[in-house]
Amino acid sequence: MGTRSRVELPRMPAAGALHRRALLGALPGLGGGRRGPDLPAVEVTVGGVTVDRAQLADYDRVCGFRLSDRLPATFPHVMGFPLALRLMTAADFPIPLLGLVHVGNRITTHRPVTADDTLDFTAYAENLRPHDRGRQVDVVLVGSVDGEEVWRGVSTYLGRERRTGGGDRGVRPAAPPATARWRVEPSVGTAYARVSGDHNPIHTSRVGARLFGFRRPIAHGMWSKARCLAALEARLPDAYTVEVAFKLPVPLPSTVSFALLPDGGFAVHDSRGRPHLAGLVR
Repeated sequence: MGTRSRVELPRMPAAGALHRRALLGALPGLGGGRRGPDLPAVEVTVGGVTVDRAQLADYDRVCGFRLSDRLPATFPHVMGFPLALRLMTAADFPIPLLGLVHVGNRITTHRPVTADDTLDFTAYAENLRPHDRGRQVDVVLVGSVDGEEVWRGVSTYLGRERRTGGGDRGVRPAAPPATARWRVEPSVGTAYARVSGDHNPIHTSRVGARLFGFRRPIAHGMWSKARCLAALEARLPDAYTVEVAFKLPVPLPSTVSFALLPDGGFAVHDSRGRPHLAGLVR
């Protein structure tokens, strides 16, 4: 891998402006065609990011965590996501943001991070690779305190560029017995958008969801992951890695089944036993 150039930003970018840039870039004649074939060899950084305690408390409530000064493993993703968004909305990023589907996420927390910590964030993209429905890319977000990496998140996105015929017609394994059932109300979409700053209309608007092929809004994948970690909160060690694969979206509203599996696994299924999410803590 070649050396990445480093771009230091004075503050965390505004997510709303970046979403507007993505929408404008998708319009004919306004930049949608200026896509390079490769990932930009750049990393973007922001230093001195402090925790907004009111935002943290709201996030805990929306996702089901206990109110605490200790950050859920998924909260630094929210803090640093505008930096990753800045990377993905650049004109030379090879896949348009509006064509990306979040298909997986892996988080490693090296030690507890608290609301008293001041974090420096770095974001970069790597591992652009072919997929039978297009291309996949990993967007890496790293959080450090005083030069020490304390948190790392890797989000895998699929850029859908073609359709395959038929899909997987194999027999689906039976859903595991439910440990709990959760009612996911429509308010989850707007509440998570408010606390995370990710106002993608597929999560908040019936019209916006339909524009992208969904009959009604869907829950954000990172809310689903956070809700699972909240259910596991008492079992989590100080340092661990948790990874999930996002399967079928969770329509709003719906009732889902959460299952705790042996050896650190967990899963979320719908009422018909179809998988929404498969995860593992190690």
